[in-house]
Amino acid sequence: MTRNKIWLCLAHMSETGEEMKLIKEAFDTNWVVPLGPNVNGFEKDLEEFINHPDGRGTPGKRVIALSAGTAAIHLALVNLGVKAGDEVICQSFTFAASANPVVYQGATPVFVDSEPGTWNMDPNLLEDAIKDRIAKGKKPKAIIPVYLYGMPAYIDEIMEIARRYEIPVVEDAAEGFGSRYRGQAVGTFGDYGIMSFNGNKMITTSGGGALICPDEETAKRILFYATQAREPLPYYQHEHIGFNYRMSNICAGIGRGQMTIVNDHLAHHVHTKDRYVDGFADVDGITVHVAPEDYMEPNYWLNTIIVEPEKFGMDYEQLRQVLDAANIESRPLWKPMHLQPVYKDAPAYVNGVSEKLFRVGLCLPSGPMVTDEDLEYIVETIKYAKK
Repeated sequence: MTRNKIWLCLAHMSETGEEMKLIKEAFDTNWVVPLGPNVNGFEKDLEEFINHPDGRGTPGKRVIALSAGTAAIHLALVNLGVKAGDEVICQSFTFAASANPVVYQGATPVFVDSEPGTWNMDPNLLEDAIKDRIAKGKKPKAIIPVYLYGMPAYIDEIMEIARRYEIPVVEDAAEGFGSRYRGQAVGTFGDYGIMSFNGNKMITTSGGGALICPDEETAKRILFYATQAREPLPYYQHEHIGFNYRMSNICAGIGRGQMTIVNDHLAHHVHTKDRYVDGFADVDGITVHVAPEDYMEPNYWLNTIIVEPEKFGMDYEQLRQVLDAANIESRPLWKPMHLQPVYKDAPAYVNGVSEKLFRVGLCLPSGPMVTDEDLEYIVETIKYAKK
């Protein structure tokens, strides 16, 4: 009998149908535009979530719900004054959406490689890059670290360097919703934080994102740019270039429903990590990536493994094909941005870490639709492949 496909991270709706109730309410009240009670309510839910109730949060942070995480990065750069000819430091080991908004502004991304513990931006290499760009007369206008697959970066070290050189930080926490560093939500350390609610993320709004802002005044400015930069006049007047980046009230209704089960999702992903760790404990050549420090609490959005060909007997691509034949979706790790053809001319400070990881890593199914039976099947399939 053919098994149903096991996907990496399918969207999962609440058992009580909260999402549908809120969508129906939006239709019934004719709030189907990019404003309304669901948008306001979702932003409040997100603010409460990042400003943790036990006091470990960051009071005063504001959240603006937007059409995508990419839009959030773009608006952060717009409000920071990034313009044509500027440079922005960006983590190389990431999805293209982390870097593309830099180019939207006519600026140049400067890529910095990862350190091997978290797979995120290497603080030492970051400082080397900053010194070199300053020496070349190009002080970076911003730094974009990324929380790859939900793993916190060494953000204390990154923030210390950023403050010393007086460079704003835009945390790309698109994959890190619910992850914490020393008990504090990722995305709340820098000047701005990015959230994503794409269909495969920890929670979804079908498509959407949000920008964490430092205060009310900044949030108002972001909202201004997100709604076509219309001046407060009775007629349409525009003194700045704006964007149509606001989240719709319907999508926000999905998000509000998802917030009722977010803790269940987070617990499931950690449980999945534990099952993989236990399952591969005696498999030579397979290593599950886990937090390198006790004070890091990843959401384990996508659980990832390293495949060592000389020990396992096949490389990651051969294993991916075995999994695909068994109806199990897996995916190589992100191809570093400094290896992407579109960014071949961008400055890059590399140490070989992300390139090596790209050649040996796989993402495994991790979402809330993945059952314990599925996990057992995945582990056994990989074990059998080794034989």
